[in-house]
Amino acid sequence: MKVLREISRYLVAAVFLFSGFVKGVDPLGTAYRLEDYFIAYGTSWADPLALFLSIALSTAEFVIGASLLLNIRMKFMSWALLIMMLFFTFLTLFDAVYEPVSDCGCFGDAIKMTNWQTFYKNIVLLVFTLIVFRGRKLFRSGMKPASQMIVLLMVLSGFVWFSVYNFRHLPMIDFMDWKIGRDMTPDQNQTETLVYLTFKNKETGQTNEYLSPNYPWNDSVWMTQWDFVDQRIVVLGESIQHGLYAEDDNGNDVTLMLIDNSDLVFVVVSYDFSLVSSKAIRALELLSKELNLRNIDMALLTSSLPEEVTGLLDDYNLSLDVYYADEVVLKTMVRANPGLIAFREGVVHGKWHYHDFPHAHKLDKLLEVVNNQNQTE
Repeated sequence: MKVLREISRYLVAAVFLFSGFVKGVDPLGTAYRLEDYFIAYGTSWADPLALFLSIALSTAEFVIGASLLLNIRMKFMSWALLIMMLFFTFLTLFDAVYEPVSDCGCFGDAIKMTNWQTFYKNIVLLVFTLIVFRGRKLFRSGMKPASQMIVLLMVLSGFVWFSVYNFRHLPMIDFMDWKIGRDMTPDQNQTETLVYLTFKNKETGQTNEYLSPNYPWNDSVWMTQWDFVDQRIVVLGESIQHGLYAEDDNGNDVTLMLIDNSDLVFVVVSYDFSLVSSKAIRALELLSKELNLRNIDMALLTSSLPEEVTGLLDDYNLSLDVYYADEVVLKTMVRANPGLIAFREGVVHGKWHYHDFPHAHKLDKLLEVVNNQNQTE
């Protein structure tokens, strides 16, 4: 029985450490998942709490996992473990049956699982949790109680710093498709990509699906009455590697122009340009000047209304080519608002949070790398 308890302890510890880590390395992505839940359960008023809850959840998972691994504070942590597992087991059962969200994000974007797979995983994990809980009084630590608390506080504070750092910059490990070095060039055999957007009326709850761009996106009154809730992409022909569909003011497809250009192109990605801070704007101003000196193109890709973008650009005297894409896709491209991606011939050559926009020598170094690649091709 002791061997089974130890195996259960290590197994549950490993799962919780991994789950906490992949959420903590991408706290903004986890916050987006929580916002999906808030929309599904009609509690959108909680959206401002999403980031805090994201960091709190990942920290709780990681601390519980560390406690199990180190065999410290087992009586208390066994209760915390059982309560958390019971809650998420029932939640994932509800998700599996009713599917209010398509992906619970229990392992972030590192491992994708269906709702039923997540529920079955939780059932298995709950068995091992019950074994740990039943034997909670039999676990003995070699550390004194005070030392155990110090270790847990160090783990907690260190993991919170880790999560905040990933939020203020970019994930240290990028599990998304748009990672540095990835070729995002669509399959040339594809024929057509159709993007369907679903909106929900804030008052009546009615949902309508539109084929993009055939929806009243330029009607500011309509946009205040309807919320975007989902999208689906239909590809007529071969599948593509991403869901980006960028268009200009006239609805023309400019996706390949942005990501598959023979020259290096910098794309500022902002899912909501109205939320961009003054600090980010100043970073954009400096970056724009640096790129102009080097004759490098830069464009803005956003889901905001044209009048919102134009007004802000005029206020700060910024001149950028502006293109439009779906908010959900923009959030997957870079975990920042705004973020920056450098493309050349479909390959992602760099990604930055607005706190880390490249300037001067960093730009020159990137250009040197790209030029060297040109010479070898």
